[in-house]
Amino acid sequence: MESLDPPNGHVVFDDADARADQMHQAIDQWLADLVEAVDEARASKQFQRWLDVQSRFHDYSHRNTLLITLQCPDATKVAGYRTWQREFNRHVTEGESAIWIWAPLISPQCPECGNSPSYHADSDCTYDETPSEEWDEGVVGFKPVPVFDVSQTEGEPLPELATAATGDGDALWAALRAAASDLNVTVEVIFPDRWPHGEAAGVCRHGESPRIQVRETDTAAMAGTLIHEYAHALLHASGETADKRARELEAEAVAYVVGRHFGLEMDGSARYLAAWADDDSEQLLERCERIRETSRAVIDATADRTALLTG
Repeated sequence: MESLDPPNGHVVFDDADARADQMHQAIDQWLADLVEAVDEARASKQFQRWLDVQSRFHDYSHRNTLLITLQCPDATKVAGYRTWQREFNRHVTEGESAIWIWAPLISPQCPECGNSPSYHADSDCTYDETPSEEWDEGVVGFKPVPVFDVSQTEGEPLPELATAATGDGDALWAALRAAASDLNVTVEVIFPDRWPHGEAAGVCRHGESPRIQVRETDTAAMAGTLIHEYAHALLHASGETADKRARELEAEAVAYVVGRHFGLEMDGSARYLAAWADDDSEQLLERCERIRETSRAVIDATADRTALLTG
């Protein structure tokens, strides 16, 4: 479908008055296109493009990484106009178009209805036990904000953030295995001559806590397998009734995001959406959120262990 590939490769939100609505509509359209697409390989390529962006922006919400995918899929690091100047001594190149994402609105929240004081005053909520100046602050909404990718700026080089795990199978395997305790998972490596699970490279068993077994091979391959099994451990409880193939591809998507984040070469898949053909747009968005949350958990736990192992 034509809207899977926007003109010039990206979407532009250039109407200030309608920008928020345009952003919502663009995400909805992207999801609808994937659900309705008759060209499975083409749709899967678009989904994998989002996975690539998610691997580079694991701290961002799935909605924001979808927006980045639609506007600037090759982005690697984004920041606001002033942030580039103040913190990195870089300047946005003249003529560059902003990338629009959602930023949270922080305000005191009514303990009962969750609204800010101004919205609370116009609502039907009758809470009045404490004055609004004593309410805890929280997220009461989101607003569009402009950011720019580093490729749209010029100035001082960015500082290098060294990590022993990046692109290094040995270091990444060590950090991933050390992360098991943070993820509340038990990991066991079994030599090939004692491997009881046939052609499988790894298995995850659910009990009081998940238990993963990985067949011993080279560390890069074991790293990819362990990420895949971590996804099963965090996502798929033993009583889950979802289609097995859908679960496998969900775990594969997490492994792809995490592996790419740490610089491992990961095999792409043109089959992600095939197992999710019955999903509607809302279900597909929920699946994106599950992939994002699980990827973030594994990346954060692994990064923490990398720092400990190299510190």
